[in-house]
Amino acid sequence: MKANKFFSGAAAVMMLASGLAAAQPAAARDRGMSPGAAAAVGVLGGLAVGTIVGATVAQQPAYAAPAPVYVAPPPPPPPTRRVYVEEAPVVYERPARRVYVERCSTERYREWVPGWGWEYRDRQVCR
Repeated sequence: MKANKFFSGAAAVMMLASGLAAAQPAAARDRGMSPGAAAAVGVLGGLAVGTIVGATVAQQPAYAAPAPVYVAPPPPPPPTRRVYVEEAPVVYERPARRVYVERCSTERYREWVPGWGWEYRDRQVCR
């Protein structure tokens, strides 16, 4: 594709130059050109050269990526030691203490009441 652009531009310039050379009569070539015709040929030649240069430059990318630069990777981190500690099971021991259980019962007893006589009463006894 790039070669086609270059050769098509070069072919157009060659045809333009040959056409200008052939269009002039022989007498004009011998005498030289007028200043206006010389200026026109110069402008057309400059456009032709500009087209060739532009086609050549257009083949290269305008915004090329920079050349790759080798950067050494950072050193690996130092190895870490992993220590797994198994936790001891938690055992809760009850404090040694005595538990007193009161055993209570109700007793029925008789009591002498002066002026009245014997009376039955209840009392609670705990051991």
